[in-house]
Amino acid sequence: MSAIISVKNLVKTYKNQFIALNNLNLNINKGEIIALLGPNGAGKTTLISTICGLNSITSGTIKVDGLDVINDFRKTRQIIGLVPQELSLEPFEKVLNSVNFSRQLFGKKKDDNYIENLLKKFSLWDKKDQIIKSLSGGMKRRVLIAKALSHEPKILFLDEPTAGVDVELRKDMWKIIKELQNDGVTIILTTHYIEEAEIMADRIAVINNGKILLVDKKNKLISQMSRKTLSIFTKVKIHKFPSSLRKFKLRLSKDKKCIEYDYVPSGKRTGITSLLNEIKKSGIELIDVQTNQSTLEQIFVEILKND
Repeated sequence: MSAIISVKNLVKTYKNQFIALNNLNLNINKGEIIALLGPNGAGKTTLISTICGLNSITSGTIKVDGLDVINDFRKTRQIIGLVPQELSLEPFEKVLNSVNFSRQLFGKKKDDNYIENLLKKFSLWDKKDQIIKSLSGGMKRRVLIAKALSHEPKILFLDEPTAGVDVELRKDMWKIIKELQNDGVTIILTTHYIEEAEIMADRIAVINNGKILLVDKKNKLISQMSRKTLSIFTKVKIHKFPSSLRKFKLRLSKDKKCIEYDYVPSGKRTGITSLLNEIKKSGIELIDVQTNQSTLEQIFVEILKND
């Protein structure tokens, strides 16, 4: 896949000497959905603002579709659509006028058919003559995305697109984002909902302290870094493990009636068969066995711990 965005050795230092982006490198492939994950203050919004040309660069380079964001600012900005985290809309403007105005800002010719189809895609056509103030939070979020797409960009940045949106509307948004990808739009998504990244993204990039810690395909990341926990429930409380079980690095639950064992499912040997045989030999009576796989959220927490 060819990179539509290439960030090399990017540094952003503010006047108070705070380093928001620290020698950051990232390539984003054409047509993919990439989720940018990180805690508050990690540098997510700063990175987006810098790529979009809204922040100055201290050092390093950013290229969008082969164009430098400093030397070719106008051209690169026309390629990008940005949906900010805040609901920054003119409250007394009509929906249709607001979206048309955004298109005009980028010097695009009037295209009633395109705007009509865009508003229909977001279920906004029947609300085109309503003032934005009268819309629900979820509908306002849709207006923001429609405005960002009004000039037909190749790239769409979504900064916390479902913040404050209820579960049903969030699912609608996921569907819309997938449809945009099918239309050929490259999407960069920041989110606090790990579930969102797990469902939507092709790749995951983890950022902390202004650095990219890891970039990988979502499925590969989950496969390589996920663990499973085998929970073995016992009939009576266990206060001390027999010496034959100590080699397995087991844990006891608080109520002392569950033995927990972590293993990597992709490993050649999980150790489960040996463990169960040793438990049987020790005379511990079992009543149930369960397995749980680590989620992307747990993997994310583990990456930040290691950082």
